[in-house]
Amino acid sequence: MKVMVIGSGPILIGQAAEFDYAGTQACRALREEGHEIVLINSNPATIMTDPEMSDALYIEPLTPEFCRRVIQRERPDALLPTLGGQTGLNLATQLAERGVLDEFDVKLLGTPLSSIKQAEDRELFRDLMRAIRQPVPESFIVESEEQLEALLDTMVPDVDGRLIDFPYPRIVRPAFTLGGTGGGIAHNADELWDIGRKGLALSMRGQVMIERSLLGWKEIEYEVMRDSAGACITVCNMENFDPMGVHTGDSIVVAPSQTLSDLEYHMLRSASLAIIQALKIEGGCNVQLAVSPESFDYYIIEVNPRVSRSSALASKATGYPIARVAAKIAVGRTLDEIENQVTGRTKACFEPALDYCVVKVPRWPFDKFTQGDRTLFTQMKATGEVMAIDRTFEAALMKAVRGLEVKQKDLRHARFSGMPEDELQSAVIQPTDERLWAVAEALRRRWSVDRINKLSHIDPWFLTKMQNLIEVERELVAVAADGESTGRAGLRLSQVIHEAFLIGYPSPTILSLLGVHEGDESGFAQVVRREVERLKVMPVFKMVDTCAGEFESETPYFYGTFELEDDVVSPRPSPEPTEFAK
Repeated sequence: MKVMVIGSGPILIGQAAEFDYAGTQACRALREEGHEIVLINSNPATIMTDPEMSDALYIEPLTPEFCRRVIQRERPDALLPTLGGQTGLNLATQLAERGVLDEFDVKLLGTPLSSIKQAEDRELFRDLMRAIRQPVPESFIVESEEQLEALLDTMVPDVDGRLIDFPYPRIVRPAFTLGGTGGGIAHNADELWDIGRKGLALSMRGQVMIERSLLGWKEIEYEVMRDSAGACITVCNMENFDPMGVHTGDSIVVAPSQTLSDLEYHMLRSASLAIIQALKIEGGCNVQLAVSPESFDYYIIEVNPRVSRSSALASKATGYPIARVAAKIAVGRTLDEIENQVTGRTKACFEPALDYCVVKVPRWPFDKFTQGDRTLFTQMKATGEVMAIDRTFEAALMKAVRGLEVKQKDLRHARFSGMPEDELQSAVIQPTDERLWAVAEALRRRWSVDRINKLSHIDPWFLTKMQNLIEVERELVAVAADGESTGRAGLRLSQVIHEAFLIGYPSPTILSLLGVHEGDESGFAQVVRREVERLKVMPVFKMVDTCAGEFESETPYFYGTFELEDDVVSPRPSPEPTEFAK
């Protein structure tokens, strides 16, 4: 059949190249199934708009009017909207409500329109969660400035007209927006009035949800897949380094989750599967949850009934091609019919297993916009991200920091090194793009993990892992201060360099921490360089194969790590050529 695919439009904050990645996978998957592709996208600077990706390509504004003209001209049999981010979902909703899809007999593929509305409309979603007994934070739906004004006091009327206590701060979440656009954290009535009015203006439905603050709780995400037969799997779960109150696109994210107990993991997994079943999603879905660090309490925050920004991260982290599988599900395939291209042996219904740690660190544009507000909250500000894979959190974090292409190549930051204690405490409390380095400096000054946890609400597990890195850094600096390289001091030097390599420090950082810089030809510097070269651990390569080595894989990809065992099998030597070949 002829399928119309809606692209994601211009690259902007919250919706960037990850949706080009998803759309390109979808176009290839539809081609594999023998379908004709009509693509509309307003952004020509993408892979999906390469001529070979589609049979008919339209570089046009992504508006209902232009989409109607393309539909009228091409007469597609179906429309696939769930791979173009929020833009695709909003356009499909508008086309359906204007009667365009019915007028030209265009079928909506994948997740039904009713499910999209239930997930995106804050009131419908809240009612559905209560119906399936999934907890949601106490909240109020606002669709006018008059309703917003009624919520400015701390005592507000509930559905029965009784006054209840609804304290500040409060979270403002507009409906049908991307990257938290129009939302924020209101600490008082004036802020609620300003943020709420902005959210009403930016929401496609003129609707916002005002909900109870869960600041300081853990934020967890599950990427879930479901087919038309009702089969569900979880592709990956992810945990935010930063607690609730920071948009997940602005938070350091770790996959798989590291601080959940087995009971918590399966409790949240069961909740995510129950939600995707209740919504009748067909394809990929992203579920965001908040978990109390003090108990087993949790709340459902929201659901993206589409391939999301996190889906690209989960795909690359696991090797499971979420967008490709979602596209095939949309045209009628079931999970047990779709082949896992990585293993070549298993099907898409086989849940990925990870035997490594993935760390994503956002990249912000504050080096270009130096006067911009660096404070992070529920509206996304990052314009990119770095993903690193290694065997441990420490090594993956160090890789990600080096990949950011900023001045800081490790956990040292000149701005914080001489900062007064009270200012450093404020930097640890306030989420910004540089809080990671502020936390590292606090650990460097021997602030306890418990103290930093109470100030920042970052989980003690993450802080302890950062402390491991700081301890090795401290040892390197101490050795450099001694300036000795013979006898017992020389043995200590070798041990510390070896430990630094194994935990994830690269050679340039080790040399820098030991006080050895380019042009330094002192005796100590020469010994250090020789020891670093002698002890340098050459990386081996481990597989990302979706199954943690359970099956032999045909097309895995690899990441480098400082270990001994190598997963890369050297190719067999070519046989001697025959006399004829010679």
